[in-house]
Amino acid sequence: MWTEILRTATDEEGKLPDAAGEIELPVRARRFNRNMILFLVACELFLIIIDATINYEAWVSVSGIRRMANIAREDGIGTWFMTIQTMLAGATLFVVYLVSKNSGARRRDYTSWLLLSLFFFLMAIDDASQVHERLGSAFRQYAEAGDSLPGRILDFFPSYSWQAFILPFFAIAGVLMFFFLWTRLRDNSGRFKLILALDCFIVAIFLDFIEGLDPGSRLNIFMKLVNNTSLSEDFVYHFAKVIEESLEMFAITLLLSTFFMHLARSVGSMRISFHTEARRSG
Repeated sequence: MWTEILRTATDEEGKLPDAAGEIELPVRARRFNRNMILFLVACELFLIIIDATINYEAWVSVSGIRRMANIAREDGIGTWFMTIQTMLAGATLFVVYLVSKNSGARRRDYTSWLLLSLFFFLMAIDDASQVHERLGSAFRQYAEAGDSLPGRILDFFPSYSWQAFILPFFAIAGVLMFFFLWTRLRDNSGRFKLILALDCFIVAIFLDFIEGLDPGSRLNIFMKLVNNTSLSEDFVYHFAKVIEESLEMFAITLLLSTFFMHLARSVGSMRISFHTEARRSG
C-alpha cells in the first residue's frame, strides 16, 4: 500500500539523495481519501466493539483495561482517537491556509482558513482536557454563589451547565464554519459530507442534553425508554453515550476527508522547499 502512496527518488546505488536532491511524495488523492475514510471508520467500529465486549460485558476483569476501552470515559482510548483526528483536521486546514496565503488569495479568505484551523486545534485541546466540562462547572459554582443572571439561567436550564454557557459559542462557530465552507466547496460530495457531519454533531449534542436531564424530567426520553422496555438504565445511558461519541468521531472523519479533498483540488501538486543557512565560522 505504501509503495503506491510514497515514492522516493534514489541515486544509482539505491541510496537516498543528498540534501541537494529532491524527494517526491506523490499521493493519489481520491484513493488515499477513500482508504483514509475506511481506516478511520474501521477504527471507530473497533472502539465500539471493544467497549461493548471488554468494558460493558466485562470480558476482561482488569478495571484499568475496561476503563481504557470505555468510550463513555474521557480518559479512554476513544478520546485519544478523537483528539488525534481533530488535530489532523486542524493541521490539514493549516496547510490549506498556507496554500491560500501563498497563492495570492484575499487576506479575508486565508485568514478565515487560519481561524478555522485554530478552532479545530482548540477542539482537540478541549477533547483531551475536558475544557468545556470544567468551564461549565466553574460557571455553575459562580452562578450558585449568589443571585445573578447566570444563576437564573441555570435555574431555567434543565441539563448540563456547559450547554447553557459554552454551547452557544460552539453553535455560532458551527454556523459560521458551515456558511464559509459552503461557499468554498465546489463539489457536491464535499457539501454532502459537510451537512452530514454537522447533522452528526447536532444529534450528539441532543443526546448529551438528554443525558444531563434529571431522571424525573418529562423531557428525559432515556428514562421513558427504560420504563417502557426491559432495557436497564445503565444500558440505555451507557450506549446512548457510545452513540454520541461515535457520531462525533464520524463527523470529524467526514470533515477531515472534506478538508483533504479540498486541499488536493486546490493545489493539484505542491512542492515544499527547505532553506537552511550555512553556519558561520568565527
